[in-house]
Amino acid sequence: MLFAIGSTCFALGAAPRYVDAVGVAADGVTFFVGSLFFTSAAALQYLEVANASRTPLGAEVSERRRLVTWEPHRIDWWAALVQLAGTLLFNVSTFDEMLQHLSASQADRLVWTPDAFGSVCFLVASGLAWAEASHALWSWRPRNLSWLITALNLLGSIAFGASAVASYVVPASDQPRNATLMNLGTFVGAIAFLIAAVLLLPERTHEATDPDNSRGDETARASRPRLETGEPATDAL
Repeated sequence: MLFAIGSTCFALGAAPRYVDAVGVAADGVTFFVGSLFFTSAAALQYLEVANASRTPLGAEVSERRRLVTWEPHRIDWWAALVQLAGTLLFNVSTFDEMLQHLSASQADRLVWTPDAFGSVCFLVASGLAWAEASHALWSWRPRNLSWLITALNLLGSIAFGASAVASYVVPASDQPRNATLMNLGTFVGAIAFLIAAVLLLPERTHEATDPDNSRGDETARASRPRLETGEPATDAL
């Protein structure tokens, strides 16, 4: 639900005529609030991965709660960690975007740079989740909820990346490189993250009956950037 709310804020902020209706200041607040929901969701997702059961099925062993772990051999751990880093970078970029009267160089340094790195984090996290869910570079299983959620998060991360490229402020004109693509990429990415986040709700009831979901897929579900995220995540993003 946190990812869904954050995605809704980003989609609303980039929606046509929204900024004209509420003003630039309110539009900036919308993006910043959405980034806070992304970060809270990504933090809970990281905790979910960090506290994933390490005991065999059926074993009655109590495990302590973990806040931080170091498990570089796990792809789901990397996906959750990278997506959390991406959401923190979005916090920085959306907060700085609320600052007024920034020059082109200031906007590129304070807003575009963390936004670009955050988008890269979402893309990497979604790619890791995609590799784990697909078990290959490519697969096609649209009727499998886990696969569909991961694919949507990857699509959203690609759209966010395109938006980041287009949002670079050109010093000569003091305008974004491509304002249309910037808003379109953010809107499409946010919608993809929103659908993926909503699909997580029915996925919970399908886990026990889905033949494609085995014991080995539990960490993949925990790691997926649900934006992000990303992976987003995906989600995430």
